[in-house]
Amino acid sequence: MSQGYIHSIESFGSADGPGVRFIVFFSGCAMRCQFCHNPDTWDMKTGTLMDADELITKALRFKGYWGKDGGITVSGGEPLMQIDFLIELFKKAKEKGINTCIDTSGNPYTTKAPWHDKFDELMKVTDIVMLDIKHIDPDGHKTLTKQPNENILAMAKELSDIGKPMWIRHVLVPERNDTDEYLNKLADFIKTLKTVERVEVLPYHTLGVHKWQTLNIPYELEGISIPTKERVANAKAILGAL
Repeated sequence: MSQGYIHSIESFGSADGPGVRFIVFFSGCAMRCQFCHNPDTWDMKTGTLMDADELITKALRFKGYWGKDGGITVSGGEPLMQIDFLIELFKKAKEKGINTCIDTSGNPYTTKAPWHDKFDELMKVTDIVMLDIKHIDPDGHKTLTKQPNENILAMAKELSDIGKPMWIRHVLVPERNDTDEYLNKLADFIKTLKTVERVEVLPYHTLGVHKWQTLNIPYELEGISIPTKERVANAKAILGAL
């Protein structure tokens, strides 16, 4: 039995997948998003080691609140960084009839073996994927996250090809990805995907800035305001978001 590094748990989540969710926040992330509100999740080994049975037992205490759509969502951090543990967790969840959802940036995705073989195995026990597309432009994505986006877009295409239901999430950041040019390019990409059930625009906020300060990490979006209601509405209209 393997163990995973877990940052925290939320018993009643209503914004991270269908219905009411038991949310497991994994530790560890290779991306360095300028707007990240959980930089305390970047270092995997700052998390608490937990095993899959322990998490399933905790989750089942709240099953009565889930209704027909709820279940477990794994988030982070980046849960795909601990793919072996995630496979074990979701296999045990499906044995208990639990709906499974991954909230991911897609950053660890690769078509190379053995990782992709594990991804195939994981998808067999995953009901829905919430994919956060940070920026459609390759250079803009590197500026915003310090990582490329080609593999992330490739993951979206594969999810579409295998028929996996998807929610697309996009954090709207002024002076980074909030231009009509970028939004229209993202909309065009989303239209190529066959299994997108929902698109969400998440306005950039500064609620996590104090964590950067506590960790003595320079905050690169200093001075950038949250998007206006008009720009949020514009992004939702272009992307067909709820």
